[in-house]
Amino acid sequence: MEALPATLTSASEQPPLYDGTTSRLYMSYVCPYAQRAWITRNYKGLQEKIKLVPFYMTDKPGWYKEVYPKNQVPSLEHNNNIMGESLDLIKYIDSNFDGPKLVTNDPEKQRFAEELLGYSDAFNRALLDALRSKGPMTAEAVAALDKINSSLLKFDDGPFFLGQLSLVDIAYAPFIEGFQIFFAGIKSCDITEGRVHIHKFIEEMNKIEAYMQTKQDPQVLLALTKKKFEI
Repeated sequence: MEALPATLTSASEQPPLYDGTTSRLYMSYVCPYAQRAWITRNYKGLQEKIKLVPFYMTDKPGWYKEVYPKNQVPSLEHNNNIMGESLDLIKYIDSNFDGPKLVTNDPEKQRFAEELLGYSDAFNRALLDALRSKGPMTAEAVAALDKINSSLLKFDDGPFFLGQLSLVDIAYAPFIEGFQIFFAGIKSCDITEGRVHIHKFIEEMNKIEAYMQTKQDPQVLLALTKKKFEI
């Protein structure tokens, strides 16, 4: 098990200049967007090649804005370049580093992967809006969950979106399992009820060590979400 570095605060000094041998993933342990890049790194066995630089989201060091002017996480420092946007980063890490590939050569699966990756922001918005709403669930969130549940049926050569584990699963897993925690804790609602494929997907992701290494205490995540939404 990897020994994780301590979380930096606004009082923390900037790490030494890039040495040309390792890359840095600027991230937060509790950010699902950063978790996407963290899972990809772990699955490809890049713990020595990509070093974690974790921050508190609400107390980021001032020097980080000079490193990455958007001041968001995650971002990746590689070959003296800095880049962000979690979906771009997981594709970049998969393409530019050694390790098991997380993309498919099957044209039909490639098209479906791009469709699902393109839908992920809309899925997250629908579920977040439902969390903020007064009722237990919105029609938009129900439709989004049902779309994901049926999408897991498309290929039957494995339990994941494309059958076998891919970047699509890594893109969705932190959010699907996070929403399961948040809807249970805030709305007393089980998003997997009647959606056996989402339930199975969560089960199967929790068998993958690279994913398990990134998981945080559900009660901590729930408390942070309640605070964010002022619940």
